[in-house]
Amino acid sequence: MMTVKEIAELTGISARTLHYYDEIGLFVPTSKSEAGYRLYDDKALETLQQILFFREFDIPLKEIKAVMENPDLDRNQILQMQRKMLMVKKERIERLIASIDDILKGDNRMDFTVFDETEIHTMYDSLVEQMNDEQKKIFIEHYGSLESFKEHFLKNAATEKVQKSFAKIVEWYGSKESALEATKTSHGSEVMTAYQKRIGNIQKKLASKIGMDVNSFEVRELIGEYDFVAKQLYQMDDVTKLMLEIAKVYRSDSEAKAGVDSVYGTGFTSYMGEAIEAFYNR
Repeated sequence: MMTVKEIAELTGISARTLHYYDEIGLFVPTSKSEAGYRLYDDKALETLQQILFFREFDIPLKEIKAVMENPDLDRNQILQMQRKMLMVKKERIERLIASIDDILKGDNRMDFTVFDETEIHTMYDSLVEQMNDEQKKIFIEHYGSLESFKEHFLKNAATEKVQKSFAKIVEWYGSKESALEATKTSHGSEVMTAYQKRIGNIQKKLASKIGMDVNSFEVRELIGEYDFVAKQLYQMDDVTKLMLEIAKVYRSDSEAKAGVDSVYGTGFTSYMGEAIEAFYNR
């Protein structure tokens, strides 16, 4: 067994922080001595290590606690989740180091590239393969031809703004490989329509709840259903970051608010954004 002082010396975490983690139920001692001192065994130390991995990404303690207490997640699942997060961070750091190296060489251009030219071509090919004839017709009418649309897609995807958006997508999926794989897997137009219809039905039901406490069972149940459908639609094990990003857009983007509110009623986007945040930040 180790004391708070020994754990602090071993991990570099202050005794005060360890006491606080105990107070909020995030990292509780294995037992206490007769004198009332906190004692920790090797298993507790492993738990602390997992908590510190999550803290590397500035994840709020409340969210870490929710993950650690999730009965559906075992030790290996948590480690796999953390490994994916660390790989994304590693890729980001490597890109930043490469950019600094370029600056030191005299090239002051920062490189925000997430997907290279070959990968962008793969994304385009996957997108077109998944389109039905009606969808292709829409792009042809707008751009004049699929070739013109391709030129626009490739040029736009290479911009810094879009590459930063790609970085978010990679973060949602856990790795660049998983994000690319998701673009290659087609649900088929009929299945996509079914998903969109189901999401639409969820939103209609949620619109009828406007004014109700977002923490009520009825509202949380609808967001829980949305979570389930989103995981299937986007082929993700965890859609928390994606859903919170949607909530952010719904609560702050006036253009998005106007468009969605015109379908589901005034105030719907703000209410749904609040409901999503309440569900995932519990």
